[in-house]
Amino acid sequence: MRAETISVGELAKRTGVHVETVRYYERIGIMPKPPRTAGGHRIYDGELIRRLSFVARCRQLGFSLEEIRELLSLVDGHTFTCAGVREFTLNHVAGIRSKIADLKKLEHVLEEMAAQCHGDSVPECPIVDALRESP
Repeated sequence: MRAETISVGELAKRTGVHVETVRYYERIGIMPKPPRTAGGHRIYDGELIRRLSFVARCRQLGFSLEEIRELLSLVDGHTFTCAGVREFTLNHVAGIRSKIADLKKLEHVLEEMAAQCHGDSVPECPIVDALRESP
């Protein structure tokens, strides 16, 4: 029985990844270049579908392309351990927590700036003045 193969359009539809993004991933080596039909159309099998789904889910969880490349190299080389992937993931979580802290600081600064503004319909604005100041 022959394995299922699909077109890039069907792959995009099944994984929720745009066709141009699939092509980009192929250009940068995140996705291997698929075989082509005699007419030159890309065809994808179950393994490539699973790989793109993995990449798409990693992107949804905020992993960078470089981090995904690292994970894939572990998976592709069969050199990963659950402990190693856990540590990798916890490092990612630490990065997220750091970004959240930075965003909270940013939120506080912007709220303070907005609190200085009375919302009058005059051309003077404390927010614009604050933005013009050197940090």
